[in-house]
Order: sequence, then C-alpha cells, then structure tokens
Amino acid sequence: MTMRSIEIYDTTLRDGAQAEGVSFSAVAKVQVAKRLDEFGVAMIEGGFAASNPKDMEFFRLIKEEPLKNAKIASFGSTRRANVEPEADTGLAALLEADTPVCTIFGKSWLLHVTEVLQTTAEENLAMISDSVRYLKVHGKEVVFDAEHFYDGYKDNPGYAMSALKAAADAGADCLVLCETNGGALPHEVGEITAAVVSAFETPVGIHSHNDGELGVANALAAVNAGAVHVQGTMNGIGERVGNCNLSSVIPNLMLKMDLECLPAPGNLKQLRMLSQFVYEQANMRPFTKQAFVGDSAFAHKAGMHVDGVRKIPESFEHINPERVGAKRRILISELSGASNIFLKAIEMGLEIDRKSPEVREVLRQLEQMEKEGYEYESADASFQMLIKKVLKKHQSFFELESFSVTVNRQGGVGECRTAATVKVSVKGETELTVGEGDGPVDALNVALRKALSKFYPSIADVVLRDYSVRILDPEEATAAKTRVLIESGDGEKTWGTVGVSENIIEASWEALVDSVEYKLFLEEEKVRTSPQEISKHHTIDDHG
Repeated sequence: MTMRSIEIYDTTLRDGAQAEGVSFSAVAKVQVAKRLDEFGVAMIEGGFAASNPKDMEFFRLIKEEPLKNAKIASFGSTRRANVEPEADTGLAALLEADTPVCTIFGKSWLLHVTEVLQTTAEENLAMISDSVRYLKVHGKEVVFDAEHFYDGYKDNPGYAMSALKAAADAGADCLVLCETNGGALPHEVGEITAAVVSAFETPVGIHSHNDGELGVANALAAVNAGAVHVQGTMNGIGERVGNCNLSSVIPNLMLKMDLECLPAPGNLKQLRMLSQFVYEQANMRPFTKQAFVGDSAFAHKAGMHVDGVRKIPESFEHINPERVGAKRRILISELSGASNIFLKAIEMGLEIDRKSPEVREVLRQLEQMEKEGYEYESADASFQMLIKKVLKKHQSFFELESFSVTVNRQGGVGECRTAATVKVSVKGETELTVGEGDGPVDALNVALRKALSKFYPSIADVVLRDYSVRILDPEEATAAKTRVLIESGDGEKTWGTVGVSENIIEASWEALVDSVEYKLFLEEEKVRTSPQEISKHHTIDDHG
C-alpha cells in the first residue's frame, strides 16, 4: 500500500517574518530557503510580491540558487474590486516575481466581503475566479488561500463553499482553508475540512494560527479529515502568537500518523539543526521548552524518570530523540538520584560504577552545594567540573593569584568606564593583564582571555551568550547571596556555568572560570580522541 503523502508549505519567510521583533534580510531569507530546500519541504513562500523591495530582491536572488526539492511561491491577493486583472498592480507584482507558484488569498467570510472590502458577495467571487484564471493563463501553479474560511463557514456555509468553488472552477491547484483568527477547535476544523474534502476533487490544505494554542492540533485534525497540504512556519513564529509550528507538525505527521512529508525520511534528523538555524537567522533565542527540538524536549530530572529511561527509554520518551536530531539530557538537581549521576558521568565519557562510593559522594556534595544556592540544571559544565573534582580527574589549567575591578565615572552624566586586572599563573609563568569592558564581568572576561590566549589560543572562540543574576535571599537586601548563570558558546557547542556568592563579582568570576575551563577540557578531549593521538598510542602499545 502506498504511503499517503502530505505537501509541506513553509511560510516562515512571509508569515513568520510578520512576527513581532523578526526581520529577515534578503540574504538571510536566501540562506533559510536553501536550508528548507535541503530539508525537503515542497514549497517555500518567499514573501509578499507587492509588499516591499526586499521581498522582490529575494525572488531575484533565489532564482540563482539550484533548489533540489522546493518550489518557490510568491504571495499576494486577488484583484481589487472593480479592477480588471490586467490592470491590477498586485497581480502584476506576482508575475514580476517570476515564481513557479503563486499563492493568492481571497475572502470567504461575508463579514469581510461587505465590511472590510466593502464590495458585494458576487463581486468577491468574481475577484477570486478572475485572479486564479489570470495566473493560470500565465502558466502559474496557483494555491488559493481562503482567508477566514472556518469563521466564514460557521457564519454562512454556502457562501464559504462558493468562494472555494470559484477558485476551483477557475483552475486553482490547491484550496487552502485558513484558520486565520486562530480560535477554532480541532473538532470544528475536522468536521468542516471533511465537508470540503468530500465536495471538491481539488486537493485541500490547511493554514492555521496558534491564538488558541491549537495551531498544530488543528492542522493534524484537518489532515485526519483528508487535507493533503499543510502550511506553517519553522518554530511556529508568526503574527500575534504565531502559526502552525512545522517543527512539531512534521514529526507528528511522520512519526505518529505514518504519513510522508519529506523526500527522504532520514531528512527528519535535520529538524533540530534547522530549527536552531532559523532562530539564529531571525535573531531570536531558541525556546527551550519547544516540543521535539527544544533543549528540554528530552531532558529528565526526577530520579525515578531517569532510572526508567536508563532501563527502557520509551518508558519516559514518546520518540527516540535521534529521529529528530535531538539528544537526551540528564538534569542534575535536588531531585537527582544515583541514576542521574551515573548517566551524566557516562554522557561525559567517564567510567563509573552506579553503586560506587564516588556516586554517593557526588550526591552528597550536590546536596550541600544546592543548600548554598548552586543550581545545575542550566549549568551543565559546572556540574561536570564538580564530578571531575570528586573523581579526582580535575586539573586546573591556571591558578588565580588576584583580580581587581574598578568602575570610574567622572561628572554626573559621563560614561562609566570599567577595567579589570587579572593576575594568573599558567604553566609556571605569571601573567598580569588588564581588560576594559562594558561592565565588570565583560572586563574580567577580556582580561582573563588576554592572560590565557598565549597558552590556549582556542580560548578566542568562546563567546558569552547570556548572563543572568538571581538574588537568593532578598530579605538581606544589598548583602543578599547572588547566583550568577553564564551561557557560553564556541560556534559548535553551548554550555552553562554557575557561581554563587554574596559578592556579585566573585560569583561572576566563579562562573566565568568554569566556562573557560570547560572549553579547555573540550579542546583537551578533542586532542586525546583525535585519530593521530589514538594511532600514536597504538604504535607505542604495539612495540611494548
């Protein structure tokens, strides 16, 4: 039996770009489109053809890229009321974009026809049919987005269906039912979609928004009712609270409903990387709690859960994380048990017996450290330092002799200048350096890097991505204990570190040192496991 296929239509570059705070450059849009094509989506909506020069620039640039899987679609509306298609500037822009697919939206809710467009029901139907026919005459594949379809159908089923008929009779290649306001429920979407599918031979699609937190659920309900085309955005970004999230709907369709969405099922392993790439191009911080692809999607904290996952992964995981390019994470906290410590050590490449005294000692120290205010869920690297110290596998790459920070401001409105002096001992040498920064932590970071870069050049790759402070005992006011969390990265990997002290500078230094040492451990491990290093040791072993 042939597997049923669902056409995935990505509108990240058009509808996703309408999200608050999101703006893609034309070049970034091309990069995202290339990654979407590599992933295997069927159609990529590049922008609103009549909207702005940047979108038209994208359509020009993308023609120079040899795409393997996706067709590019330009987006626009039906002709204006009482204007011939040949004279309509919007339709002219769609043809100027020169894309193989043209997607046009038209009204299917009488409320919009009479009150928003302020035209007649009959003229609106003519606008739909004329526009579709005009684009078909020019050789375009036409996707018709029936805007506000579900609301329109609930208000007047006959008219909503007549809007679809106008498009279908004019030659539309797909009839997309738009849940534009995002307020419909899955059972409503399923029932209405089934009625449409039974009435038309033209393929039916769904475009859902997430205002009721049901964008993905409504898309799945529509597919279950016979829709074969799903529109959405990567990570669900979009206007208001967003669109149907392709990062969730695609794995649900493929892994839960056994439907074909991508040209090669193995492409699904690219999902997490694609999600992260889109976040970067949109200049957004990834949502850690995001299903399937978020950092917390397969993170386990409670000791019983971790023990279950260790024995039978599917006991607490709805899919194998690797199927979507994700990884299991074991979190460490006051809820941890021996299984957490054991699996975390394995994750680090350390050999340890689950029942060994070392595991009990790690648990004891963990409990003590958390009493003092440390928290390791977001500070994986600091916890690895803790394990290494207990197992006596920790080595210091440098020793602090002293540091000082000065903040100088002259006059009432002058700019604050911050400088840090760091004195460290590295490989038997003493380094004294000064760094300037936007604040104390930045200045310390600059000074420490200067001191270490001569000995450890890779330290230049480390970037502080985030810095957060939490007051642990606010009743102590300015003498309160402070927890500092630092997120660092080197372009390949990100890690978190933690420091705690009544002195915010000292807490920051502690987290900063863990961050730097973790990077140096990574580099050391990379060298130790390199083919050349392994070959060298084998040669020594072979010759006694």
